Parts: sequence; C-alpha cells; structure tokens
Amino acid sequence: MNDREPPRHLFDHPRNVRRLVRLLVAVGVVLFGLDAVIHRHAEHPWESVFGFYAGYGFVACVLLVLLAREMRRLLMRREDYYGEGPPTQQAPDRGRSGD
Repeated sequence: MNDREPPRHLFDHPRNVRRLVRLLVAVGVVLFGLDAVIHRHAEHPWESVFGFYAGYGFVACVLLVLLAREMRRLLMRREDYYGEGPPTQQAPDRGRSGD
C-alpha cells in the first residue's frame, strides 16, 4: 500500500483561495473604475450610464440563480431515485416471441 499523502493542489490551501478572491475583486474594481475613463460607442442611451454593464451582469447572474432554484424544484428527483431497491414492476419484454 502507498502510505504517502495524496498530492496537494493549488486551491487546497485556503490562503490561495483568499488570494484568488482578492485578485478577482481587485480586477472588478479596476474595470469598474475604467468605465468612467474609457469612451464607449453606445448603441442605446442606457448603455452610456456609468456602471451599466456591471449592473447588467449582476442582475443577469442573480436572475440565473433564481431561475435555477425554481428549475431544481421542478427537475429534482428523490435521493434514492437510482437506488438499489428492487423494481416495483417488470415491464413485459416486447421483443421476444411467445414460447
């Protein structure tokens, strides 16, 4: 048997996860700040509102999460759906000819 520990990966360390989250927040803040500096050629008037794309993306993500919650209620199966229990009723085999 192999008594060695399994190899540790980059995100097994909580410190690295915190660093990644901080990096993503910093990138988001910088991009949001650049929205005030960079000129965009907007097709519609609401696109020229400061922070439009950040707000649009946030609202879209929230709506996706809420939609997924409702879809889960509709599509979710019992915990033992693919369980080991015996089948309740066998369907007749229609492919064979009668003996």
